Amino acid sequence: MPSGLQRAASRAHLCPRGEHWQQIFDRRTPEERRTLSHVKRFMERLAGDREFRTALLENLDAPRAVTERYGIEVDPMEMLPLWCGDYLKYCFKPESAPWPLAMMWDEYMREMLRHRDLLRDQGEMSMINPRFHAWRERQIRRCNDELGELAPSITHPILAFELSEGCTVGCWFCGLSADRFKGYYEYSEEHAELWRGVVGVASEMFGSAARTGFCYWATDPIDNPDYDRFLFDYHQITGTLPQTTTAAPLKDQALTRRVLELFKRYGGVTNRFSVLSTNHLNQIHAAFSPEDLMGVELILQGKEAPTAKAFTGRARARKEKLKAANKDDAIALPEGYPTTIACVSGFLVNMLQGRLQLVTPVPGSERWPLGYRTVGQRFFRTPDEFREGLQSIIDEHMLESPPPNLPIRFRGDLQYEAGNRCFHLRSRNIEHRVLDEVVPISVGDLIACGNCTASELIMRVTTDGASALAVADLLDQLYAAGVIEEDLDSLAAA
Repeated sequence: MPSGLQRAASRAHLCPRGEHWQQIFDRRTPEERRTLSHVKRFMERLAGDREFRTALLENLDAPRAVTERYGIEVDPMEMLPLWCGDYLKYCFKPESAPWPLAMMWDEYMREMLRHRDLLRDQGEMSMINPRFHAWRERQIRRCNDELGELAPSITHPILAFELSEGCTVGCWFCGLSADRFKGYYEYSEEHAELWRGVVGVASEMFGSAARTGFCYWATDPIDNPDYDRFLFDYHQITGTLPQTTTAAPLKDQALTRRVLELFKRYGGVTNRFSVLSTNHLNQIHAAFSPEDLMGVELILQGKEAPTAKAFTGRARARKEKLKAANKDDAIALPEGYPTTIACVSGFLVNMLQGRLQLVTPVPGSERWPLGYRTVGQRFFRTPDEFREGLQSIIDEHMLESPPPNLPIRFRGDLQYEAGNRCFHLRSRNIEHRVLDEVVPISVGDLIACGNCTASELIMRVTTDGASALAVADLLDQLYAAGVIEEDLDSLAAA
């Protein structure tokens, strides 16, 4: 395999994500879990509430009085490194040992990051669906190149289901530019039968990787009053509960609590509430105790919070509108800003429309302003049609080698540099060094020119069967590494 492109061919066999997630809590005593939940609430206040931060700094001699006013039952002096100094850049150091709650929080966060890695690993399908597996691995490698420091946070689940049409929340920064709410997929007898059939087909075709699926996209799950019933079916069929992210946890508190109860009963993965302002944070904290939210990550999106908005969807449109009005500096883009909120490398399924799409994350652009690329699309009305749609997309788009009759080029974001019997490919995040000595003519140069197909390239540089196989193998390795352009529609139109 070319130097600089080699990747691990296998991964360690680890406990399933649900077991690992549950162990994070089960191995702690009830008192430790309760303490940890209050440390978590402290960190939420610290990140999302300027008044709370100010009060702490104004009461350095007695910060416990501040936390007591907020119902946070931990002593800030026992976690001083978490809040005194640049708390956004805190990481555990040996000198933090005198502060036991800081150590507790650091250990918990490291366990949650490990759990995130397990979520990515659970999409493994090398045995049950090798073509899908190879395609997904290729997208992961490409994203590692294109997305930089954002890439490790993307777990590349293989399925996302929309159980509503549009969204009632209407966040100005929505990275997917969700449409206005138009209705939800009711849990009627007919719909429930189709739903169970569709999830069953996915579980049959993709095995345990179907457990990575979730039930929202450009929607908010709490907009569907039957949401918990769909979750329960998913658990019954796949053995896991889909993760929930909502910006409307207070809209139907009974539904939200039913969802949290399902996770308390069956475990699986951390849920998330998007918090839109400090006032929203106040309301959520008033409605749910620290213990209620131990398994819920609060994504702090308010003006006072540190969460950066991805430059896609509505945030991108707003930036372009301000630019047209000569107010381009109104939305600053710091170094390393996120360029997508999309996470799925797999199938996006809209149950109301019966629509099936193959999607994968990309940096937001004029061509893909929502931060994901749509590769293929089908429609279905029955589980059998759903199966046929999945298989036809796999057959058409999940190729094992570069398409022989389309131009073969390196990805547009890569800088090509020829070398001595090698070449270099540089993205803004990674550099690849590739040996280029299988034939006397440079394969890298021909790909960089981009004016021949894979078949033409092989014919141009080879003189016998052995060299043809060697070049074809090099092209396959480059393709598997994710450095060959796969946006085939743009190539065909070029």
